[in-house]
Amino acid sequence: MDLQKLRGVGTALVTPFRNDGTIDFTALKDLIEFQIDNNVNFLTILGTTSESATMTNSEKNAVVDFIIETVNGRIPVVVGCGGNNTSQVIDSIKELNKPGVDAILSVVPYYNKPTQNGLFQHFKAIANSTDLPIILYNVPGRTASNLTADTTLKLAREFKNIIAIKEASPDFSQAMQIVKNKPDDFLVLSGDDALTLPLLSCGFDGVISVVSNAFPSEFSTMVWDALNGGFAKARVNHYKLIDIIESMFEQGNPAGIKAFLTLKGFIENNLRLPLVPVSGNLFAKIEQQLVEIQG
Repeated sequence: MDLQKLRGVGTALVTPFRNDGTIDFTALKDLIEFQIDNNVNFLTILGTTSESATMTNSEKNAVVDFIIETVNGRIPVVVGCGGNNTSQVIDSIKELNKPGVDAILSVVPYYNKPTQNGLFQHFKAIANSTDLPIILYNVPGRTASNLTADTTLKLAREFKNIIAIKEASPDFSQAMQIVKNKPDDFLVLSGDDALTLPLLSCGFDGVISVVSNAFPSEFSTMVWDALNGGFAKARVNHYKLIDIIESMFEQGNPAGIKAFLTLKGFIENNLRLPLVPVSGNLFAKIEQQLVEIQG
């Protein structure tokens, strides 16, 4: 695929649930159209923000098929498919090799705590098993394993279908080493909304974002202003959203973003256990922030 289509903002889409716990496909369609209408560049589905860990395989398949049908090729669709059982991840990716799936986002294996060689071998096996483009996802705060810059760069150089990384390590030095030494056709995407602007200044290509679920236009404008060199303009929207981003993650993801989307009328405020909605105090704070930003 054209890698330029994965620059900019890719929304890590939430999964709306009804009060009875079932997936609200009507709300999901409205949310997809909201993203496309407000200049999001691609969608990332079945990740942390979608609560994929609490979805059955049949639900995941239904969500993928529904989103592919709704998007209808208008923007790329990236599907999350990772885990700590390499052979199982490979089997799942094979099932996703269908029209409308443009790339796979695969998280660093969690819990097992593999060595760097183990991480390399894991992603090597995945890359050799499919022709689909693969985006690595490094998020040490969730996985307890860090994919180092050296391992990332080795994977980027040796496998043509490993096309990008979503880098969510707080280590700026590591991030800059990746940007400095990466192949020209390898993308580096932020996995942290609050750090996206400074990372763009270091040479990142975009972001897979949570806040863009509720504020796609404002966040996309910020990102593209920065990508086009307009950092003074980008700072305006960065600081417009920074307190919102802080509140959004105060009690975890996706509880915060679902509160914002509930208040904006897109979804019902439901999560699946063990996740729960934000507290009443935080919900009131988010409500006030929404009033202020909407003027």
